[in-house]
Amino acid sequence: MTVAEPRALFIDHAGVLGGAELSLLDVATAFGARAEVVLLTDGPFRMALEARGVAVSVVPLGALQQVKKSTRLPSPAALADTVRVARRVAKHASTHTVLCANSQKAFVVAVAAGLIAGRPVVWHLRDILAPPHFSRTNITAAVTLANLRAARIIANSRATADAFIAAGGRESLVRVVHNGIDPAPFDAIDDLAAVATRRQLGVPPRAYLVAMFGRFHEWKGQQVLLDALAKVPDVHALIVGAPLFGEEAFDSALKAQATRLGLHGRVHFLGFRADVPLLMRTADVIVHASVYPEPFGRVIVEGMLAGRPVIAARAGGVIEIVIDGDTGVLVTPGDSSALAQAIEALRADPAGAAAMAERGRAHARHGFSLQAMVRGVSDALAGLD
Repeated sequence: MTVAEPRALFIDHAGVLGGAELSLLDVATAFGARAEVVLLTDGPFRMALEARGVAVSVVPLGALQQVKKSTRLPSPAALADTVRVARRVAKHASTHTVLCANSQKAFVVAVAAGLIAGRPVVWHLRDILAPPHFSRTNITAAVTLANLRAARIIANSRATADAFIAAGGRESLVRVVHNGIDPAPFDAIDDLAAVATRRQLGVPPRAYLVAMFGRFHEWKGQQVLLDALAKVPDVHALIVGAPLFGEEAFDSALKAQATRLGLHGRVHFLGFRADVPLLMRTADVIVHASVYPEPFGRVIVEGMLAGRPVIAARAGGVIEIVIDGDTGVLVTPGDSSALAQAIEALRADPAGAAAMAERGRAHARHGFSLQAMVRGVSDALAGLD
């Protein structure tokens, strides 16, 4: 008997374009007419989905929007808002076989909507459920709800899956599906474009250039890279990203740190950019420096696809991507001296760095393909109706 392809209603609480949203964008695009996306916040993500021809609508959150990962207990207003939003989401579910939540807030709403609409619910888990990211109360509530109401948990790495299970989650629910990334945008960038971009950014032609990409947040480790730069004279850095969820104070602190360390002229804060493949090809090295375990590490795969050697923090899902000394370099999280030494080692051995980059590119194309991710998600959602 052939199992029918799932028709999925994807739900995400965010309107911004973070890593989770970029992965969902690719999955929903591949699903085509079998997919609809409901966003609980409007923003650039909606526009990106519309540009891909994905059916998308917005059901705005109210009080539930104020509940954070560190929140111990939601307010009565937040609980009432969950029911209100869930009723509206349930109306979208009638033509779909399964609801798939792309975040924790979305999962709470999806569970309530699934009960109303009589549809199974899947949680695409993209977070490591452990402190300091989540409060103990938040973790217990999320795992309990998942054990009771989730038909399946799709984890974006083994590390994410293990954290869920360690927190009391049912192992039988879990399927691991690594994120996959389309190499085409990276393949389309030539060296001439990269050289021209470096000139436009004001980076000296012969300067050694490292680059870091991601949301501005202390756990992403931009401050670690700045400390490392103070130990490696003449190295320049592109820091690409912006506060996504109210981290403006951290943004200001980073710029003050750069000034305090005397890095003026060597650090280029670019803000949010849509031309990530081009900027990666402009750099000599891609740096990932998260101080806490990363659920996956999308930027690492992107750096590999750009044909650049990658230095990454040894924790979480990262160790499922990087083979230390072969397809990249792993360093201790939060250790700016180790990061500085890794940068210096790659700068001192350009031939070895280039060979590592080529091995990394082949590894990323083979192990983290877009097709494998879409197939994995589709298989995980199949047969649940």
